[in-house]
Amino acid sequence: MDEKIVVPLDGSKVGEAALPYVEDLVSKLSPEVKAEVILLQVIAREIMPAVGGTAEATTTYVQKQLEEAEKRGMDYLNEIGEALRSKGAMVTAKVAIGDASEEVVKLAEEIDANLIAMSTHGRSGLSRWAFGSVTDKVLRREGRIPIIMVRAPKKT
Repeated sequence: MDEKIVVPLDGSKVGEAALPYVEDLVSKLSPEVKAEVILLQVIAREIMPAVGGTAEATTTYVQKQLEEAEKRGMDYLNEIGEALRSKGAMVTAKVAIGDASEEVVKLAEEIDANLIAMSTHGRSGLSRWAFGSVTDKVLRREGRIPIIMVRAPKKT
């Protein structure tokens, strides 16, 4: 029996809060169970809005920028994956381009994942409304794949 766990990461320490739980889970699986952890980073197609006075505009990445972002993402994911590899997990790094919540769900469904493990940045109220919540969108989607949500530790 194989276990496939999708772990979306955004490159931040807060985003990595689920990793210790995934490492612990992988280390507790029986030797017959092969664990594959798929680390995913999603790059938005558009750069954050530029605001000038009352005007606001988004710009799309040029191909070279996307290629550079994909390379940085793969380097980051491969580095993060070392701890999981040391616990015996097979680690796959993937970088996708698009809407983060859609890409997480799409990948999990495509590979028939057993679990999605992700952290939440802990935003609430106006901040959550303004920035959205990838975790919330993934949680509310229709589907059968279980999700572990880990609240990132508060800054001290």
